[in-house]
Formats: sequence, structure tokens, C-alpha cells
Amino acid sequence: MRRSFADTRRWADDGTKLLLDTVAGLDEAEYARPSLLPGWTRGHVLAHVAANADALGNLVRWAATGEPTPMYASPAERAAGIERGVRMPAAGLETWLYRSATALAEASAALSERQWAVEVVTAQGRTVPATEVPWLRAREVYVHTVDLGLGVAFADLPPAYLEALCADVAAQRGGVPPVEGPLAERAAWLTGRPHRLAGAPELGAWL
Repeated sequence: MRRSFADTRRWADDGTKLLLDTVAGLDEAEYARPSLLPGWTRGHVLAHVAANADALGNLVRWAATGEPTPMYASPAERAAGIERGVRMPAAGLETWLYRSATALAEASAALSERQWAVEVVTAQGRTVPATEVPWLRAREVYVHTVDLGLGVAFADLPPAYLEALCADVAAQRGGVPPVEGPLAERAAWLTGRPHRLAGAPELGAWL
């Protein structure tokens, strides 16, 4: 599926709202419970999402100023940020999550059409126009809302988004065999999450 810039901006906004609504009011014990990602608590997932908003904000700043600003200074700095978030009290992590999401949305809204066309470099080293930033954010917030294990499943996400997600992940992975089945299950399989597709080969972790 070919996704439009308008689609990705809407999905980034809607996915962020879904995530924030899903975690509203969680206490320390709920943050500390395991997520659906092996070895990660819900706090790890939320710290990762908050750090991602800050990192994507660096790309938006790059587009706005023309000065190269990498998402993360290094992989070690990225990991350290997540661990700092996990050690925060629930209120502190919640504040970071909201603040980073709001800052990213406001900075993105201020970009001009010319600035959106500026090329930036993702954490994976891909050179893309800044118009890819909302898609990168939409992937993060929707998929990681599912990972929290708080009742939101892939089947609850917008079908058009799931179609775009499947196309994107399949292209990134390369050589993925076609597997028939419900759209939500294919999205779960392609992203390396638990699924109910019979006979689908095991894929490694993604995102």
C-alpha cells in the first residue's frame, strides 16, 4: 500500500493519543510488570517511546535548521536513556512521555513544506526526507501500544495503517515469503510478535 504524508501525520497523532490514553493512570507496580517484549517491562517500552520522540525531534530540528542532528549520539546513549527512564518514578516517566510527545508534535507542526523536504538520516543510517518522520513515529506508538499488553491488539489498529506497516516491514526484511491470513495476524508475524498464522516461518525481532 502506498501511504500518503497526510496518512502518516494522522496515524502519528492518533497512535500517540491511543498510547497516552492506554497508559493514563498507571502506577509503579503496573509499570514494573512485564510487557509482551521479552526482557522488557512496560516501563522499558514507555521509556523507549519517550526517548524515540526526543530522537525524532532531533530530525525535525535538522529539517528546520539544516544543521545535521543525529537521532542518538550513539547506541550506548540510546540504551542508557531507556535505563534512566526505567529508574524514574511512575510520575516522572509519565511526564517525560507526555512532554516528549507534545514537543515532537509542536515542532513538526511548525515545519514548512520546504523544510519537510530536507533529507535527514535515521538511526539505522537511512537517508530519507523529513516527511518520513511521522511514519517512523506512527510505527513506534501503534506497535508499542500493543507491546504493553494492556488490552490493545493489532486487530484494534486502523486497517490502512496495518496494510502500510506490513508493506514497509516486508520490504525492510526482504525475501519474506507470502503468507495468507488475517491482516492483523500478518502484521504481528511480520513485526516478530506472537501470531496465529499456521505454517508461517519464524522471523526475528523488529522495532
